[in-house]
Amino acid sequence: MCIRDRYQRRVHGESREKRLMILLPFALILTFAVALDNGVGVQPPMGWSSWNYFACNINETIIRETADALISTGLAAAGYVYVNIDDCWAKYRDNQGWIHEDEKAFPSGMKALGDYIHSKGLKYGLYSDAGRKTCAGRPGSLFHEEKDAQKYKEWGADYLKYDNCQSYGWLFPSWRYIRMRDALNATGRPIYFGMCEWGLQQPSRWARPIANSWRTTQDIKDTWASFLHIVDKQVPFTSYAAPGGWNDPDMLEVGNGGMTTSEYEAQFALWALLKAPLFVGCDVRNMSNDTRRILLNRDLIAINQDELGISGRRIWKKGDAEVWGGPLSGGAVAVIFFNRGELQETISATFEEIGYGHNPALVRDLYQQKDLGIYRGSLTFTVPPHSVVVLRLNRISIEAVSYTHLTLPTIYSV
Repeated sequence: MCIRDRYQRRVHGESREKRLMILLPFALILTFAVALDNGVGVQPPMGWSSWNYFACNINETIIRETADALISTGLAAAGYVYVNIDDCWAKYRDNQGWIHEDEKAFPSGMKALGDYIHSKGLKYGLYSDAGRKTCAGRPGSLFHEEKDAQKYKEWGADYLKYDNCQSYGWLFPSWRYIRMRDALNATGRPIYFGMCEWGLQQPSRWARPIANSWRTTQDIKDTWASFLHIVDKQVPFTSYAAPGGWNDPDMLEVGNGGMTTSEYEAQFALWALLKAPLFVGCDVRNMSNDTRRILLNRDLIAINQDELGISGRRIWKKGDAEVWGGPLSGGAVAVIFFNRGELQETISATFEEIGYGHNPALVRDLYQQKDLGIYRGSLTFTVPPHSVVVLRLNRISIEAVSYTHLTLPTIYSV
C-alpha cells in the first residue's frame, strides 16, 4: 500500500497508538541514514530572505532591486550572497505535475530571475513545502519532489527553504524531508537544503543526515518577547551545530522597526555566536545607518563564519543576566554579556567559566570596534537593559604582559 493510500484510509479517526506505529518505521530510517554530503553548508549561509518584510507581496522587480542593493550597500561583499525568495512565488501545478510561477508577479520567469541574480555574483534561493500546500496556500512539493527538484536545477537554484505546512501531520517529518533531500541530490547540483520543521520534533537531534540546517522554532516576530523565546529554545541544542549542519533560529529582524537598536544588536550578536544562518529580513533598499552598521559588523560576521564551526552556548543565567560564549580558531574566545531585563546589570565572568584558560587575553569590544587592552582572570561589565556587550578574547603571550588587568569602562548601548 502506498503512503498516499494509507493516508486516505487512516487520516480520519486514527488512534494515538496506531499513529505512533505508523511513525516508527520512518524514525528508524534515521538509524541507517548517511550524513548529508552535498558540498554546501560548510559555514553558516548568509544572505537575504523576502518573508519577514514582504511576506506575499513580492515580485521580480523587488527581487532584482534587492540583488542590486546587496551589491551597492556592501552586504554582498561582507558575505550576504543568497537572495532567497520565500513563499508566494509559485502559482499552480500543470496536468503533468510541473510547478509554475505566478506569471503576474514574475513575468520573466524564474530562470530569468535566477540568471539575473547569478549575473551579480550572488546565489539564488527558492521556497517550497513538505506538504500539499505551502503556508500561504500555494502548491507544495509532497509527492512531487523529483519534478520540483528538477525545475530548481533548471532555474539555477542554489538554496531551498522547505517548510512544514499542510503536511499530513501523522507522517513523521524525517520521511518527508528525506524525499526532498534525495531529489535534490539526484539533480547533481549543489543546493543548500534548509529544513523548516519549526522544531516540533527537535530536529537538531536527527536532521544532520538530512539537511544543511534545520529550524529550531516557530517563526520569529519583530518583538523582544519573541526574540527571547527563540533564544531560550536554542539552549539545549547548541552542541548539535557543526560544519555541514546548523541550528536555524529563523531570520534576522534587524531593521524592521519593531525593536530598538540595542535589541537588534543583541539578536545579531547571539545569532552570530550560535553559528546561525544570517539572513537579513528587512528591506535592504532602505536601511538606516544603524541597521547597516549592525549587519556589516565584520568582527561579528567573522565569529559566525569562524572556520572552527563550534556554536557558542549559554554559560550561565542569573535572573536577567546571562553570559554566553564559545571557542574560535586560533585559541580565541567570543563572549556575550547579555542583559535581558529592564534594569542595568553588572555582569562578571571568570576566564575559566568562559573557557579561555589562565593566560592573559587581548580583549576587543566588537560593537565599540576597539581594543580594550590586556586582561587576565576575569571580566566585569555594566550592561544597560535589553543590551549586550560582545567581546573577543585573543591569545597573547605571558611574556608580553607586565600587569594583570586594566580597568574596564562602563559600556553603554549605542
